[in-house]
Amino acid sequence: MPNLIPFVNKYSVFIGTDTNNLIFVKTLHDIKFGYTDAKSKPAYLKWYEEQLSAVPDDIPPAITNIYEHLYQIPPSDSTDLSLADISDKDSIWDDQRYKTEQVGDIYGYNAEFETYAERMTDCSTFLAYGFGDFGLKLKNANFCRVRHCPVCQWRRSLLWKANMYVAYDEIKEKYPTHRWLFLTLTIKNCDITDLRETLKHMNDSWHKLVKRVKFLRGVEGWIKTTEVTKGKDGTAHPHFHVMLLVKPSYFAKNYIKQMEWSELWQSVLKVDYLPVVDVRAVKAKKKKGVEVYSVDDAIKSAIMETLKYSVKPADMIGDGTAASNEWFYELTRQCYKLRFVSSGGALKDALKCDDEITDDDLVNINQDDIESDTDDRRLVFTYKKPIHKYLYNPQFNQ
Repeated sequence: MPNLIPFVNKYSVFIGTDTNNLIFVKTLHDIKFGYTDAKSKPAYLKWYEEQLSAVPDDIPPAITNIYEHLYQIPPSDSTDLSLADISDKDSIWDDQRYKTEQVGDIYGYNAEFETYAERMTDCSTFLAYGFGDFGLKLKNANFCRVRHCPVCQWRRSLLWKANMYVAYDEIKEKYPTHRWLFLTLTIKNCDITDLRETLKHMNDSWHKLVKRVKFLRGVEGWIKTTEVTKGKDGTAHPHFHVMLLVKPSYFAKNYIKQMEWSELWQSVLKVDYLPVVDVRAVKAKKKKGVEVYSVDDAIKSAIMETLKYSVKPADMIGDGTAASNEWFYELTRQCYKLRFVSSGGALKDALKCDDEITDDDLVNINQDDIESDTDDRRLVFTYKKPIHKYLYNPQFNQ
């Protein structure tokens, strides 16, 4: 629910700003009137309905919500109104942009990465929203597209998840009896300077794995992502997260036990140790015979885990020491132009490749955003670095 404390007088039917204009707001919150029994109505809802019935006839009808009010009667220049005050769901922008600020500053300490620092300084500096009684919908923003920019990484992840949710619905219709597995493949930690070579070896090994008869007999399609985490000793820990769409026969006659997965991975890696592999069926969870976590929920959770960040922002930012910064610089060198997301089989076209993603894609992460019922007007918020927040900046409204 939007936090309207800076503007709402909770004991009247008016919203006031320091322009001394009092405008009635008919739809402050998205309230659903689903109560047939008057006794069961929450107290605030009873109060709200009473206020609606007492609207003066001469109040301008054009302003029907807080967003209209802000657009038509903005606060004074001396009033700082943050995006988080207006839209709880968009408060995450402050945190993600602050991480980008921190990572960009680290790049700025090294002349080799000065261009990245400049691009990240100019990333997501403004957010333009369409608005209506439903709330705010992001319609325009600017992105730097640097691989390790936390904002861009976050938006790519959201886009891929949205794409995968759509693909999942289509897969359910096309392959109603198929199941899903969540597979994690690891390798021994390597020195950060050997990361590129290690990732190439892992990807070459994966291509061999997917051609194995044992794999092909049971697996219909797959999505693989790469994640790199920082070891406590400063090494790099690269690993794959994979979602496998498996045929109905997989659990009947083509089942691969966890030890067999480890042995298969060891075989294609050609290493003298048994690598750590985790594989689990994605399924509903029950408690005392009652389903508490549906199959759909479990699959969406697996999608979220598979398509999360490729490098944790905490590992990028580190502890501020020269050694920590140098680890991140080397990570950047080692990962230059590598692809961290791939797919095959029935899921081959489920996700857009990183180099095909546009700014519009990063704005419209799902179809609902594209089709929102808004006009051409925009409320604009700009990032203020000293306080690490997005503030309402009506002078840029469209």
